[in-house]
Amino acid sequence: MTPTDRSSAPVRELPTPARAILVVGLIYLFLIGVSALEQGIKLMGEDVQERLFESVSNPLAGLSVGILGTVLVQSSSASTSVIVGLVASGAITVDAAVPMIMGANIGTTVTNTLVALGHVRHSNEFRRAFSAATVHDFFNLLAVAILLPLELTTGLISSIAAWVSERLVGSSGSDWQSPVKAWVKGPVGWLQDAWNAVGVNGNALGIVMVATGLAIVLVSLAFITKNMRRLIADRVERSVNRVLGRGSGSVAMLLGVVVTMLVQSSSITTSILIPLAAAGVVTLRNIYPVTLGANVGTTVTALLAALAASSPDALTVALTHTTFNVLGIIILYVPPFLRDVPIHMAERLADVAVKQRVMAVAYVLGMFVILPLVGVALLR
Repeated sequence: MTPTDRSSAPVRELPTPARAILVVGLIYLFLIGVSALEQGIKLMGEDVQERLFESVSNPLAGLSVGILGTVLVQSSSASTSVIVGLVASGAITVDAAVPMIMGANIGTTVTNTLVALGHVRHSNEFRRAFSAATVHDFFNLLAVAILLPLELTTGLISSIAAWVSERLVGSSGSDWQSPVKAWVKGPVGWLQDAWNAVGVNGNALGIVMVATGLAIVLVSLAFITKNMRRLIADRVERSVNRVLGRGSGSVAMLLGVVVTMLVQSSSITTSILIPLAAAGVVTLRNIYPVTLGANVGTTVTALLAALAASSPDALTVALTHTTFNVLGIIILYVPPFLRDVPIHMAERLADVAVKQRVMAVAYVLGMFVILPLVGVALLR
C-alpha cells in the first residue's frame, strides 16, 4: 500500500455503544482525579493549605484567580472541579471559593469570543458573531457585579447552597459518606502506593498527588467532551436550529441546559451558535437564552465532582455555582426591563469592534488576561 493509499484510508469510528461505555469509564477516571487532588492537598499539610487560603482571601483576588484558571484550561468544568477539590481538602473555605466560582463563569466565555474573531475579515458576519459571543460575557459580568456584593454583605448564595446541601447530606460539621467516594478510594490508594514505591514521600508526595489529580481531571474531561460531542454532535446542531427557529426563550434555555449537560462543556454549546449567528441563520435574541441555559448546565460537572469528595462543604460550593447562575437568570432575564441590557451592550461593543478591529483583540486580552493578572498581583 502506498503512502497515498494509507492517508486516504477511512478512519474507523467507534460504535456508539462502545463510545458510550468509554464515556462512563472516563467519568469514573474524572472522579478518581478529583479524589486524588483532594488527597494530595491533605498530604501537603496545614501550612500549605493556609498559604493557599491566604492567596485568595480577598474576594476580588479570588474572582481574578477563577477567571485566569478557567482561561488557562479553557473549561469552567475543569476549574470548578478543582475548586471543589480544594474545598473538600479544607485548603479553602466555601466563602473564599464563591468568588472563584463566579470568576470561572466569566472565564469560560473567552472560548466563544475567540471563535467570533475568526469572522473578523467580513464586517457584517463579524458584527453578528461578536455580539453573539459577548452577550454571554456581559450577562456574566452583570451577574457578578450584582451578586458578588450581595454575597459578601449577606451570604445569600452560600446560605441557599448550604441549606440545600444540609437537606441532602446533613450538617457540614461531619463527613458525608458518599458512595462514589468509596468507589474511587481504592484507585486513589493505589496511586499513592505507587508514588511511595518509587521513593516519593512527605510534602513531595502531596505535590505529586495534586499534579496527578489535576492531570487526570483535565485529560478525562477533555476526552469526555470529545466523545460526547461525537455521540450527539449531529443531533445537537439539528435541535439547536429547530428550537431557535421557533423563537421560544424558555425552550431555548432548556435546550442550553440539556446540551451542556450532555457534552460537559458550555463552551461547545455556545461556540456552536457563533457560526450560525455570523451567517444570520439565528438572531442574537434567540441565542441569548441558550447561553443562559449553558451556564446552568455546566454546573453539573462540579456537582459530579462533589460526589467524589467526603466533605459536605464540597457539595455546598458546587451548589453555589448552580445557585449563582439561577439567581442571575431570575434577576437579569426574568424582568422584561432588564432582559435586553446584555444584548444592547454586546451590540454596541460589536459596532466598535467592526470599526476598529484592534479593539476586539484589546477587549479579549484586557478582560480575560490583563485585568485578572492585575487583580491577582495587587489584591492577593
